[in-house]
Amino acid sequence: MSDPAMLELSDIVKQYRVGEQTVRALDGVSLRIEGGEFTSIIGPSGSGKSTLLHLLGALDSPDAGSIRFQGEEIGALNEDQQSEFRRHRVGFVFQFFNLLPTLTAWENVAIPKLLDGTGLRKAKPKALELLDRVGLGNRADHRPAELSGGQMQRVAVARALTMDPPLILADEPTGNLDSKTGASILELLGDIAGNGNSVVMVTHDMGAVEYCDRVITLRDGKIGSNDRVERRSAASDKGAALDEGSVRA
Repeated sequence: MSDPAMLELSDIVKQYRVGEQTVRALDGVSLRIEGGEFTSIIGPSGSGKSTLLHLLGALDSPDAGSIRFQGEEIGALNEDQQSEFRRHRVGFVFQFFNLLPTLTAWENVAIPKLLDGTGLRKAKPKALELLDRVGLGNRADHRPAELSGGQMQRVAVARALTMDPPLILADEPTGNLDSKTGASILELLGDIAGNGNSVVMVTHDMGAVEYCDRVITLRDGKIGSNDRVERRSAASDKGAALDEGSVRA
C-alpha cells in the first residue's frame, strides 16, 4: 500500500449564507497533494481559493466531504485536537506580515514556541537558526520598522516554520511586495518544499506559478485544472537568489 498523501480532499462542499441566498463557495472539490510539493491555487476573486485554504488549515469545516492529512480525517478531530493540529502541523504565511512592532525579528519568530509554553531563552536558538535559513541571520535583533517588506515576509516565513510543521499554507504571500522581492519569497517557499514540506499557496499572480510544482485553478468553486508543472530553477533567475543581498529591497 502506498503512503498516504500529505493532503487528500474528497468531494468537498462549503456553503455560506449571504442575505437570503446560499452561496456554494466550494462545490465537489477533490484533490491530492503530496509531501514536498509546492502547489499554487489560482483563480478569480470569489472562486473559492481562500475558503479552500481555510479548510486545509482547519480554520473552518466543510459542509460535506472529507479532508485527510497524512491519512487522518481532520473532521474527526475535536476542538482541542484541531487547535493542536493548527499549532503543530500547519504553518501560516499571510499577505500582511502580522509582526509585533515592539519585538525583534527573532522574538517574532519565537512567538509560536512561547505560546506553546517554551521560555524565551530556550526558544531563541531555534529562532536564530530559522532566520539564518531564510537569509536574515544578520537582522535578528532588528524590529519590523527597521526591515524592508521582503525581509518582514521572510521573518513571517521563519515564524511559520518554528514548530516544524509538515504543511505551510501561504495566502497571497507576495501581494504586498514588488516583483523582484516577491520572486525571492517564491524561491524561498520552493526551497522549503524541496526540503520535504508541502507548501500550498493561494495567489492572483500568474507569474508565481513558474515557481511551483503543481498548479490548481478554481472557478465558481470547482477545480478547472490540476497540473504538474516544471518548477523554475533558482539558477534561471539570479535576481531571486536566496542570499541576503537579494532581500534588501
